[in-house]
Amino acid sequence: MGLPRDCGLELHHKWKSGKQNKITDVRGLKVANVTIQDNEINTGVTAILPHEGNIFKSKLVAGASVLNGFGKSLGIVQLKELGNIETPIIMTNTLSVGEAATALTKYCLEQNEDIGVTTGTVNPLVTECNDGMLNDIRGLHVREEHVREALKLAEESGTDFDEGAVGAGTGMCCLGFKGGIGSASRCVELDENEYVIGALVLSNFGGEGNLVIGGRHYGSELLPELKARQKSDADEASAEDKGSIIMIIATDIPLSSRQLDRLANRAAIALGRTGSYMGNGSGDIAIAFSTANRMPHYSDDKFVEMKVLHEDAIDKVFEPVVEALEESIISSLYHAKTTQGVRGKIVYGLREFI
Repeated sequence: MGLPRDCGLELHHKWKSGKQNKITDVRGLKVANVTIQDNEINTGVTAILPHEGNIFKSKLVAGASVLNGFGKSLGIVQLKELGNIETPIIMTNTLSVGEAATALTKYCLEQNEDIGVTTGTVNPLVTECNDGMLNDIRGLHVREEHVREALKLAEESGTDFDEGAVGAGTGMCCLGFKGGIGSASRCVELDENEYVIGALVLSNFGGEGNLVIGGRHYGSELLPELKARQKSDADEASAEDKGSIIMIIATDIPLSSRQLDRLANRAAIALGRTGSYMGNGSGDIAIAFSTANRMPHYSDDKFVEMKVLHEDAIDKVFEPVVEALEESIISSLYHAKTTQGVRGKIVYGLREFI
């Protein structure tokens, strides 16, 4: 869905969106959310399946950029070293990374009896943001079964999914408003063939008063009304730029891991466009992968042939990546509803003010 074109928020939209305007416009990719809500509990899991086959045996070429390293994600080190993804991607809250990694590891062990026996171990990819402002994060409410449920839902019906305060985004806050899951896609023509770039974010960053949409400083415009609302609820939001964002970029364009690193680096531009300066306490991480280039875990051949984009054409990818990520961030805010959470904290949805 992304950002509805009749929502009244004007974003620069140079590139055509995919059919759903979501990351799942990249063929074979699936996403599902499991939301956990009960009074002071506001958390969950979002699972991303990069393709429909066995990801460990058919790895995807990937890259990543740690724009600001105030984060506890798992699996980024090996991804950066080897340039591939070999498991689904799990999103959750900061203190549930271990539980999610255990569940994801078991999922991969069940599919691959050779792991840890006749071949190496597996690199589970788990990303996180801190939802402690709205969630009883110390309660460790995310369990292995929630991760397995998200993976199962993604396998069964993951081509469409909700955005906003759902899944891993249930308890997230962004730029003074309710944040969460957001997604968008863009189409690119290269050598007379159409390709898709998809983006998905878990938004939990930025200080109140800093939100920018399409160059308009909504944050400062809405700040008096937001402050008045907070005062009436004996509630105050933080003006600091902290909290984190995870940005996933997927495409069917054939790219090398180095080129995907370069795509991930451009995520910083989308953050800047929406009002972030990547503050000291914000973990800002981007992961990019291509479904077109795969690295087999087993091969009798010493060389693997891959197709890559000519470097002179890569600007035609950089610009729509930034545009898709920017819309994903705003979409996460647009779709997120006002949420009351732990210790009576209330964080308001953007749509109450526009």
